[in-house]
Amino acid sequence: MRHRTSRYLNNRAENSHRPTRRRERQMQRFKSYEQAQRFLSVQSMIYGHFRPRRHLMTADGYRRARDNAFRIWKRETCVQVVA
Repeated sequence: MRHRTSRYLNNRAENSHRPTRRRERQMQRFKSYEQAQRFLSVQSMIYGHFRPRRHLMTADGYRRARDNAFRIWKRETCVQVVA
């Protein structure tokens, strides 16, 4: 078996820290861990609502899911469209 020696191939340990680093970067803007946790928990629900998992859908299905998400958002927040 041939040993491959690219500088990125054996980088498992570093890649396993990526989600942790992303969380730390997001929390730098907040005064406390609790404040960050409160904001990010709410924000993640809203983000997930508007960002369906595109790689699992057809383009038409994605458009319908986005339209539905915006329709629900407008209904729940009572947003009035000014014509």
